[in-house]
Amino acid sequence: MKIIEILTPAYDAAWLPWAVQYFFLVAIATTTALMASCLSFAPAASTARRLLPAAMTVLVVTAVVAPIALFADLQQPGRFWHFYAYFTPSSWMSIGAFLLPTFVILSLVSALFWWFNKESLLRVSAVLLFLSALSVLVYTGAEVMIIRARPLWHTLFLPVNLALTGWLASLGAILLVARWIPGGLQALPAVLMRRLSLAALLLIGVSAIGWVLAGITGTESSFEAAVYLFKTYPTWRISLYGSIGLAIALVALLGVKPQRVCGRWHSLLCAFVMMGSAWVFRWIVLMSVQSVPKYGAGLYLQNMPLGGDGLMGMVAIFGLCIALLAVITWLLARFPRTHALTAGI
Repeated sequence: MKIIEILTPAYDAAWLPWAVQYFFLVAIATTTALMASCLSFAPAASTARRLLPAAMTVLVVTAVVAPIALFADLQQPGRFWHFYAYFTPSSWMSIGAFLLPTFVILSLVSALFWWFNKESLLRVSAVLLFLSALSVLVYTGAEVMIIRARPLWHTLFLPVNLALTGWLASLGAILLVARWIPGGLQALPAVLMRRLSLAALLLIGVSAIGWVLAGITGTESSFEAAVYLFKTYPTWRISLYGSIGLAIALVALLGVKPQRVCGRWHSLLCAFVMMGSAWVFRWIVLMSVQSVPKYGAGLYLQNMPLGGDGLMGMVAIFGLCIALLAVITWLLARFPRTHALTAGI
């Protein structure tokens, strides 16, 4: 009789914490771009137009910083230019190497047209930006969804939920940065902000219900995999209860009067909960799912490195966002444009 001992090797995760930052920021950037594109066609004196200063600020910050997080996650500098030297149409990442730079350029161009009051050019760029943002949303969702070995990723509900939670985070980011823009939170259309936030939360709920119903009818394998994890492992049950708790908290925070939603402290709390819930969702999807073995039982052990590939890297990305936000808000205050900062007031 022979005994065969099976050893489990230690290896790097396919997605590093950098990826969580990238998917978080690119979702905010693309959903903000969709909103900004639509707002660009609103009359100059309309209430909705008052969202543009904060939306454009969020767009520029996240569109610039998101690719930096992606470059770090690629781990090998050579992989970047390989996407262009050896274009592979069957690879979503290869396609994204062209879609993402296009989106970044259009975001910056649209922001400049808005700032310099080039209305006709702004509307042309808004159409292109809208289409580009949609393409990046599809690409970022598809590059994860395409992996069939992981049922929790291989579902159409994944890109949908990435987009919806990104929209929620985008609105939270607008609530956060508006306080540092000339005009402040008072310039935001409170009623519209509350309606958009509740709409995003409602659509997330509808998507969750649809996912559950699809799982109950046996047409969604990701639901079956999730139920197994929730039943078997306490950490996954905690994530479920935490998600429900965040949803209840958001309903309570957004259920107040519109003016209070844009109040100084209430808006800050709303912003952190809205953005935090979107970030945690991506951490669970990208990092926690990797602890689930493709074959076998149990969970893989994970450890969070404190250096550039882990905690310090994530902090650095947020630090870069803060630095860029400081520069942009200084420029807005130093070179005010009345048409841009007081439209609709």
